[in-house]
Amino acid sequence: MRRPARLGAGAPQGSGVAFGALIILVIGSLALVALDVAASPLGRRTVVAGLTVLVLMPALMLGQYAPPPYRLPYRWRWGLLLVQAVLTYLPLLLFHYRWLSLLGFLAGAVLLTLPPGTSVPLALAVGASGPLLATTGFIDTDRSALGILLGTAITATTVFAVAHLALLAARLHSSSEHAAHLAEQRERARMQQDLHDLVGSSLAAITLQGETALRGGGAPAGSGQERAALTEIVALSRRLHDDVRSISRPDGGDLALSEELTHAQRVLTASGVEVRTVLPPRIEAAPAVVGCMRFVLREAVGNVLQHSRATHCSITLRTDGTAVRLTVRNDGAEAAPPGSGRHGTGLAGLSGRVLALGGKFTAEAENGAFTLTATVPRTEAVAPRP
Repeated sequence: MRRPARLGAGAPQGSGVAFGALIILVIGSLALVALDVAASPLGRRTVVAGLTVLVLMPALMLGQYAPPPYRLPYRWRWGLLLVQAVLTYLPLLLFHYRWLSLLGFLAGAVLLTLPPGTSVPLALAVGASGPLLATTGFIDTDRSALGILLGTAITATTVFAVAHLALLAARLHSSSEHAAHLAEQRERARMQQDLHDLVGSSLAAITLQGETALRGGGAPAGSGQERAALTEIVALSRRLHDDVRSISRPDGGDLALSEELTHAQRVLTASGVEVRTVLPPRIEAAPAVVGCMRFVLREAVGNVLQHSRATHCSITLRTDGTAVRLTVRNDGAEAAPPGSGRHGTGLAGLSGRVLALGGKFTAEAENGAFTLTATVPRTEAVAPRP
């Protein structure tokens, strides 16, 4: 089978454009800070504080705003946000410097890092702190309160929009790669089925006719060479039939499932989702069970990419002597479970596959988290081979 070109080979174009725009924003912020430092009364304390901000702030901003796959883990971005808040407010509160241009970048980082229910009030508080410090006379500045508020709002929304564009581009790129992976797996399954139905049945017919000719006993006494050739043809067709059956059998085993897990980790990480995986040392199950688990994992990853704003996802695979259990849990879930009305690809299709093997399937959304669990008997659907 000819493999389709991988969509994940290069970085998404939108992500590169957004990352370039972020670099321009960071350079512009440094220029604004430099202008504010130059406008302040120069002294030793001013120069030290200005150099500290100019050196540390670029790394903090790039760490906060960088799109996938350069996006830092969530807990790291929390720490960077705290350090950025200190570097933003310390010159204002301790030294009374008028470096108000940094408030917009802090508000943008708050919108990008914290959940929506918390980030919007905190960003508004950051935006209001500038005019409050200016009107109370705590900071000596020529800018009006309205000008400070508008400047902070414009900077924060620009930072959030550009960084969010990069995140959406990465998410769309990962969804496209996952869709290509699904199409490849479905095409492979179709070709395996065609190989089994067409070539396998023809080889079986050839083997049966050859064995019938050998048992017929109608060959003359002097046809020993022809009879040996017919015997060899029958043996060759039987071996080829067995090879076709082994090729067209559904994939199973540790390797097939580990490849699917590796693909899931790659596409989720590339879309900015932090992935945690728990796996057993070895997976022993029937090929039909492993194939079902692969399908459930593929569809679950597709739901995470298309129907959630997830930042964390955990994939847990456990097996014991009786069953194999796969659990996929992500945050940022929608109010209603996605895809339940789709035939063959949504939650109804997953449930049907699992129930057909005598298993149990559950999917529930609670407190902004979506949990999908599929449990299938380990030796289910092991049919005797003819």
